[in-house]
Amino acid sequence: MTRRKHTSKFKFKVVLEALSERTTIQELGRKHKIHPAQITNWKTQFLKNGEEVFSKKAKSAKTEAEEKEERLLKTIGQLKVENDYLKTASS
Repeated sequence: MTRRKHTSKFKFKVVLEALSERTTIQELGRKHKIHPAQITNWKTQFLKNGEEVFSKKAKSAKTEAEEKEERLLKTIGQLKVENDYLKTASS
């Protein structure tokens, strides 16, 4: 049996359902095909670390395009240095 990986969005959804207490942890486990202990672990982690969401100052979130541009500029710089080195080495 292979290990399943769950997204943070899915975990968050399950934890919110568990916190609402409309259904038991066992029922949630059957519904989402997850062991109830796993749901309890996620719930504990969320309650332990949830306050950090509100305590951190807002980060300047880089967009995906900005991150890609940054990577490309870094690669261009590296290639330019290598190109300059090869030019001087060959002459």
